[in-house]
Amino acid sequence: MYGLAWLDRLLRVLIPVALCLTTYLYLYPAFHGCAFPSKDASIVSAFGDTLAQHYPFSRILSASDVPSIPFRLLVLADPQLEGDSSLPKPEDAFLAKLRRRWNELFAQEKDNILPSLLENSQALLLEDIPEWVLSLRKKLDLFGNDYYLGHVYTTLHWWTVPSHVTVLGDLIGSQWVTDEEFDWRGWRYWNRVFVHGQRIGEEITTSKEAEKESTFEMTDANWSRNIINIAGNHDIGYAGEISEKRMERFERVFGKANWDVRFEYPENNNTVGSIDTVPSLHLIVLNSVILDSPALSDELQGETFAYLNSLISQRLRPVEDQSSFTLLLTHLPLHKEEGLCVDAPFFDYWGDDDGGGVYKPHGVREQNHLSTHVSRQGILKTVFGMSGNLDAPAQGKGRQGLILTGHDHEGCDVWHYIPSNSTWSGSEEQSEDDRDTEWDAVWWALEDSARSHTGVREITLRSMMGDYAGNAGLLSAWFDFEAGQWKYAIQRCSLDVKVWWAVHVVDLIVLALLVVSFVSHMIFAIRPPTSGSKQPLPPLKRLRVKPPKG
Repeated sequence: MYGLAWLDRLLRVLIPVALCLTTYLYLYPAFHGCAFPSKDASIVSAFGDTLAQHYPFSRILSASDVPSIPFRLLVLADPQLEGDSSLPKPEDAFLAKLRRRWNELFAQEKDNILPSLLENSQALLLEDIPEWVLSLRKKLDLFGNDYYLGHVYTTLHWWTVPSHVTVLGDLIGSQWVTDEEFDWRGWRYWNRVFVHGQRIGEEITTSKEAEKESTFEMTDANWSRNIINIAGNHDIGYAGEISEKRMERFERVFGKANWDVRFEYPENNNTVGSIDTVPSLHLIVLNSVILDSPALSDELQGETFAYLNSLISQRLRPVEDQSSFTLLLTHLPLHKEEGLCVDAPFFDYWGDDDGGGVYKPHGVREQNHLSTHVSRQGILKTVFGMSGNLDAPAQGKGRQGLILTGHDHEGCDVWHYIPSNSTWSGSEEQSEDDRDTEWDAVWWALEDSARSHTGVREITLRSMMGDYAGNAGLLSAWFDFEAGQWKYAIQRCSLDVKVWWAVHVVDLIVLALLVVSFVSHMIFAIRPPTSGSKQPLPPLKRLRVKPPKG
């Protein structure tokens, strides 16, 4: 009874602590002030707009335009789901080793049984059991990591109510896994991490006609559950490793690697009708890991370049069209000089052999950034139309837009630009290669539009893995009708993985103690203590002596 009383006192302390911690965990975006940025850059306004999307606050606040930002993109990067590659092989599993040692022991002659028994027992205690415990820990870690990443997604999705969601590549942790392991990680991706999320169908990513452009309303509710997956190097390999087979399994499980769609601005209070062209956001998904050479498959690389050419000829709006905003989603960051971001420019190539046909001799084996040529010619000049030529349309300033990339787990935020005093801007005496040297990049915080003839921002999002605090980006984009141009803002939000584990451990401990307490109380209620057991003596009654009469 005394132990039960002590347990009840402990629960009176632990239950409120567990409730507070659990409340924090499942409302962490609210506690951290995470919300899609508002038009006036006010934290209070952003938090109020987010709160107004949840019943009953929507009725209390009487918001007439909820949400006020039509395009709200939840941006995640590099979940890198691991699997069997981080676990012992089946032949090295604990039971397999134990079976081998057992067979080895009985295969010995009688005189050697005792020494063999001692040797195998020592190896079992000092090697096999510790390795088995580590493998169990790793399995638990993989299981918990799936649900930790899923918690980041589902909690942010519920709280912030995004209109669109994207994952910027490296969805799984290795391009070298078997087809069975790839499918297993794909199943975990859709059923543990992005629960209720859905792969974007081919009716969206593949137009029936080459010149046809897929167009949707920006506020189409179906897009809030669509997951825009980007192909990363750990999904399909680097250029020297990407094969038709790897591309086929990626697109079968996660969706196409190259496609684009245009979202038209919603009509609201006749603001759209007040301008000649309906504002729109052109979202482009690009497989950048195959752009550099040498590539294993020239055919796949050619398809990606053909896709870029189709963008130029059929679907990109003129550079002078200020009603269009170009949002490029891709995996590999653009070229930047060393020291600007954590990852410096780096290229590595395969040797003379072909690895049995799984990679190309001297093909791209690894890279941190896109090459200078692909970055400037293939992205900045092709997709964004930035030439710096004063005689070009809109003086070569290019299209309004933003680039979102992954790969660099630490993240980065830069401004790619052509200096306003550059000789590239209007000089016809330089060769094309010489003009390329005029491009520069600086930290976004140091960006000065007055010194830039043209430029575009590139945000490399920090990884959502536990080691990087479950980072996520909240991008707001809207059209400023007074200024006649697009504007955007982004905020980061994170959750430490140690907090996620700690809260669940505390909750499990409290739950276990509650079960023990409940069972103990039931036992004592059904079977009260026997007479032979020690029981506290009843309190003594104080006797009162009446005084004699008379």
